[in-house]
Amino acid sequence: MAVKKYKPVTPGQRGMTGYTFEEITKKKPERSLIIPLRKKGGRNVYGRVTVRHRGGGHRRHIRIVDFKRDKRGIPARVAAIEYDPNRTARLALLHYADGEKRYIIAPLGLKVGDTVMAGPNAEIRPGNSLPIANIPVGTMIHNIELYEGRGGQLVRSAGAAAQLLAKEGDYAHVRLPSGEVRLIRQACYATIGQVGNLDHSNIKLGKAGRKRHLGIRPTVRGSAMTPRDHPHGGGEGRQPVGLPGPKSPWGKPTLGYKTRRNKKTDKYIVRRRSKSRR
Repeated sequence: MAVKKYKPVTPGQRGMTGYTFEEITKKKPERSLIIPLRKKGGRNVYGRVTVRHRGGGHRRHIRIVDFKRDKRGIPARVAAIEYDPNRTARLALLHYADGEKRYIIAPLGLKVGDTVMAGPNAEIRPGNSLPIANIPVGTMIHNIELYEGRGGQLVRSAGAAAQLLAKEGDYAHVRLPSGEVRLIRQACYATIGQVGNLDHSNIKLGKAGRKRHLGIRPTVRGSAMTPRDHPHGGGEGRQPVGLPGPKSPWGKPTLGYKTRRNKKTDKYIVRRRSKSRR
């Protein structure tokens, strides 16, 4: 997939880039696999904002994606590669031999007409899903389960790929895109290959309007606020934070402050991403 550059007719288009959509083969989604998306604007059931900087954006439909790959042993033909506004990766529309249709995340190199399958006896090919126990060491994988039968939860964004490093007992060592090495049960399923749409990281929005189309509202610096609105606010003109370290609007330490609370899964982390980057 290539990235196109816009002619700078306006200041907002200077440096702006976009997709060419060369790999997209079908414009409209499959009607049986979409549901309407009702936007909340970052508000909970009480109408209070619990997620800031959300609102507006283009109207969307949710594509029902098969992360579980629980249709085992039945081959499927790739009928189309489609765009999904809800994620950075592309979707592949599968037509199974029994007539059922499903969406999966499109891996790199998967094309229309290819055949994919899920199950312990599937071949080691991009798009096929197998238990980690049946995948050779050194293989690049994505859409990895953390618990058997729950569906893929790890490595699902554009260009992402994990590597199977070793197998030991009931667990396998998997290096995630962040550099973290984690233990995952060999009974969990994973999909072969790297997630497609590699050029997503090269896209430059170029103007505020494209950000608003994505449903993202402006972010205001804390130092530009008043003291009652943010701990960084106040002062005549531009002032430093005036604190030992930066804080969130609610007074919690941020920017480097460790917030990991689930200590029960520490035993599954072989090497943390922070240590792997030193």
